[in-house]
Amino acid sequence: MSVKRLLDCTPSELARYTKAELLDAIAGSEGRVLACETIGLTPPLLVDVTNAEYAASLSADILLLNMFDVQHPVINALPKVPEVETVRELKRLTGRVVGINLEPCDLQAAKSNDGTLWKMSGGRLATVENTRRAAEMGVDLIVLTGNPGNGVSNELIVEALKAISAAVGDRVLLAAGKMHASGVAGEGGEKIMTPADAEAFMAAGADIILLPAPGTVPGITQEYAHRLIEVVHSRGKLALTAIGTSQEGADAATIRQIALMCKMAGADIHHIGDTGVPGMALPQNIMAYSIAIRGERHTYHKMAQSVNR
Repeated sequence: MSVKRLLDCTPSELARYTKAELLDAIAGSEGRVLACETIGLTPPLLVDVTNAEYAASLSADILLLNMFDVQHPVINALPKVPEVETVRELKRLTGRVVGINLEPCDLQAAKSNDGTLWKMSGGRLATVENTRRAAEMGVDLIVLTGNPGNGVSNELIVEALKAISAAVGDRVLLAAGKMHASGVAGEGGEKIMTPADAEAFMAAGADIILLPAPGTVPGITQEYAHRLIEVVHSRGKLALTAIGTSQEGADAATIRQIALMCKMAGADIHHIGDTGVPGMALPQNIMAYSIAIRGERHTYHKMAQSVNR
């Protein structure tokens, strides 16, 4: 392998990696990569430190920004920079891979979220224009998925993926899938992601297939997740298991159980969600998850490593 495992990469090495090298670095880590989702719009847990920085300090390898509007980006507590520099500033402060969620949603269905935290905005839609802007801002990973009630269907994901892959697929990692039904009738439980859906996403350009972590959505067992991931790996793609059901706010024993089920199912990237409290997972659960999948040595190494290396 021509690159280091993501486990061992320094920030300066990561900054030089191409898309293909980053995928190799993740694959080479053998199920020991942790992605933490955070929200920049909510008040930061540490007031004057971004939730993303907090997650990085707790050993997150990938910082996934939810509710991030590429047209009007907001990450509370981030130093003031021009909007186009928002992502690069976060990367400078953390030395981490940074991804964002974009949503190929049913705009009519999304209106039900008006007045809630999940209310849609134009810069969060999964459009070619928004993905090009994200790539120009320095985003490493774009995840096509759906927040609660936004009407993101697998069919809409496939449609968006085809156009987005053609536009930025040569330089940005593309992930696709759902953590929960996202307000789509008939796409709950096992129907959130089927082998046929995974095949369709990969054919449309996805590098990484997202599926609910076992134990988070009714019907998604370790065995079912393993069968799905076998399909993904047979095509040379990566799998991301996601906790998107607020269980990032459960007790640490539950988190460890989910982590090990994801590991046994074959996850390449382990995702922990952003609403343990609104904004990010409970800090102790990020630590518990990390230690469960890679032990204290790698966890503390990631926490201790300077961003200046």
